[in-house]
Amino acid sequence: MALHNRIFVGLMLGAAAGVTTNLLAGGTRTVEWIVSYITDPFGQIFLRMLIMIVVPLVFASLTLGIAGFGDLSRLGRVGAKTMLYFLLVTLLAAGIGLTLVNTIRPGDGLPSEIKERLLLTYQGQAQDSITRVGQTGFGIQTLVNIVPRNPLKAAAEGDMLAIIFFAILFGVALTRIDKERSRTLISFLEGLLDVTVVIIDLAMKLAPFGVAALIFSVTSRFGFDLLAKLGLYVATVLAGLLIHQFIGLSLLVKIFAKLNPIHFFRSIRAVMLTAFSTSSSSATLPTTIRVSEQELGVPRQIAGFVLPLGATMNMNGTALFEGVTVLFLAQVFGIQLGLGAQAIVVVMSVLTAVGAAGVPGGSIPLLILVLQTVGVPGEGIAIILGVDRLLDMCRTVLNVSGDISAAVFVTRSEGLPLEVPGALVLTGAAAEPAN
Repeated sequence: MALHNRIFVGLMLGAAAGVTTNLLAGGTRTVEWIVSYITDPFGQIFLRMLIMIVVPLVFASLTLGIAGFGDLSRLGRVGAKTMLYFLLVTLLAAGIGLTLVNTIRPGDGLPSEIKERLLLTYQGQAQDSITRVGQTGFGIQTLVNIVPRNPLKAAAEGDMLAIIFFAILFGVALTRIDKERSRTLISFLEGLLDVTVVIIDLAMKLAPFGVAALIFSVTSRFGFDLLAKLGLYVATVLAGLLIHQFIGLSLLVKIFAKLNPIHFFRSIRAVMLTAFSTSSSSATLPTTIRVSEQELGVPRQIAGFVLPLGATMNMNGTALFEGVTVLFLAQVFGIQLGLGAQAIVVVMSVLTAVGAAGVPGGSIPLLILVLQTVGVPGEGIAIILGVDRLLDMCRTVLNVSGDISAAVFVTRSEGLPLEVPGALVLTGAAAEPAN
């Protein structure tokens, strides 16, 4: 059975077992013991195996991607295209989210007893997120911190923006020195990249079981009860994600990459399932790079440059989620946000999405900043924490799909072929197999 099929089976079995357990014995000490000592630890081991390889993978792939360009003018051109595409898809996502939440208005009429119970249940987690905001902040210092004082410390702390900045400079420097002298370093980085691929393959053998464990941990604790209480909010977020995923990205892939959207989504099934189960763009990055190169034919240097950047900076699903959530909570608290305030929400959602960590729940601390910016109580984040994991899974799928769409766009815009046998590449009005 193909890997993505095994992951899907694990996903379904874990979800079914979790929901059944929740219905029969939800909240009991036995279920909590199983989650705390069996399924959650196993799922976290799988997740950590993927995350532990992200730093060397990002550094090696991004550095080699930049060094492979050789011509710095071409590197600047590709970088500009990549960033403009990221901005386009993120603004489009935030706009879709705000349009839906203003039309559906899911926060109007939420019973006060539900709101009070949610606030009481999750106020501890909300306070932790508020504390983390005070520690990390978001502003001019965020821009300053992109330049690391100590690259090794940035790597140890998982500071992806700082790692990316150092990798870009390192790659640029490799293009500026004599080829004979740079060859040793390039060979080392290629070997490092090959080693990460082997480790990734080993980790992915656990994927079906790790996915099942992660899903069981969530569904056995919460079931569908909380989801039903916040159903309209959840439906609004999911509708926005689906619209952007299968309509917005389909149009972008078809127009800019001349690629058949059906083939595009069929090719990235393993990536979408991995993103859904791990809720982490960073943990999904190894699969994202492998699928982009092997299934869609994205050249290695393009994949190595665009996809690590996308895993940290192209959070279009997160931007959509943040926009919907801010307006939803404003509606719950009876706060009217005018067009000006909503414009601020869009801008802040885009900016904070860039700064969000590519790990489960990484957007929550920065989301509180957006809430406080427009006058919505930061503690209100407690209302949606119970369903955030499910939404985190779904928005991560859009995040990584947007990354791959950027990679195929940049490939085509550079005049390079997507060399995949049987792939449908659109040429004008007709579709023909790619060479």
